[in-house]
Amino acid sequence: MSPIHTNKKSTPPLATALCQGTLGNQRATLPRSGFAKAPKRFMKGNEAIAFALIAGGVRCYFGYPITPQNEIPETLAVELPKVGGTFVQAESELAASNMLLGAVASGIRACVSSASPGISLMQETISYMAGSELPGFIINMNRGGPGLGDIFTGQGDYFQSTRGGGHGDYRTLTLAPSSCQEAYDLTLLGLDLAYTYRNPVIFHGDGIIGTMKEPVRLWQPKGINNGTVEEWQLNGCAGREKRLIKSVFLEPGTLPAHNRKLMAKYASMQKEARAEVFAVDDAKLVAVAFGSAGRIVKSAVRALREQGLRIGLVRPITLYPFPEKILAALAAQGKHFITIENNTGQMVEDVRLAVRGLGDSDFFGYMPGELPCTDDFLEPLANAYARSGRMRRRNP
Repeated sequence: MSPIHTNKKSTPPLATALCQGTLGNQRATLPRSGFAKAPKRFMKGNEAIAFALIAGGVRCYFGYPITPQNEIPETLAVELPKVGGTFVQAESELAASNMLLGAVASGIRACVSSASPGISLMQETISYMAGSELPGFIINMNRGGPGLGDIFTGQGDYFQSTRGGGHGDYRTLTLAPSSCQEAYDLTLLGLDLAYTYRNPVIFHGDGIIGTMKEPVRLWQPKGINNGTVEEWQLNGCAGREKRLIKSVFLEPGTLPAHNRKLMAKYASMQKEARAEVFAVDDAKLVAVAFGSAGRIVKSAVRALREQGLRIGLVRPITLYPFPEKILAALAAQGKHFITIENNTGQMVEDVRLAVRGLGDSDFFGYMPGELPCTDDFLEPLANAYARSGRMRRRNP
């Protein structure tokens, strides 16, 4: 579990904070080797992802053009061959996802990227990969929907990413960045987690994160975690017993046993829960928002705190596993919640589940296709703060 950067040196790691409810102005980050000395470049979030894929050992990329993620394949088309990698523009998203399955089954570190409609086309393959326990890395730069929607930004794919968007009972680890630097960092983390758990990982970005530009430090990981790949990769069986990777279990009793194994693995992922926790110690109201929404909401929280409103923020970094213990600990302290999302209400269901029996959450959704600024969140936050005060008086 990664440590937390905070101004209190005695603050425990996030895993401990989750168990003990030790909360403060905390932010879960990656151990970044040589970060301070790493070269800094001004680039888009999509470009940062592409360079992180190369730094993380990806040597095969499969994709198909779709906005707002096109800078990822554009960058990899130039940079990946320089390190001996292979770039393939597939004939469709369906083809790209099946190329990913074949590559990772043979032990090659590979990935695909797309945006919302394209990710929908990949869901059958992602289910096969989860059932076969293959470590795929799938990048979704979420755009507005439903249907073709628009070509900019949205967060309407939350359920698809966190519930297993294809058929069957499975889960995918899901990471949501709020900056270009975090897009770089979480790409490296996601690749590591995919191989740690032999499971698909969804990188849940959005159009804002993908297309905005910021300085990014291109730090390099000390090593590449390939997990147990040498035990299962299909690389020719000369000199060893043959291996079989599959997601079909037809013998009586084998499928229930396989699903129990998968469920145990998903339960073990809970320790990977990560969140940024900001200004919650004295907060009466806690805003919960992820991705680009979380970043903008944080600015609104700061502005209202300057006016004397005691509001804090929890920004989930892992959407699955969801950082429910942090929210439950805050609810047990009598705090109230408002969930803000760039959709019609999806993560709010996880927030309400996390605080059930202890509290509830208001909801404010801005529609896919809308581009908000800090001022757009001041009124809904102030109104929720006023309601929390009235509720506190009724329930001392």
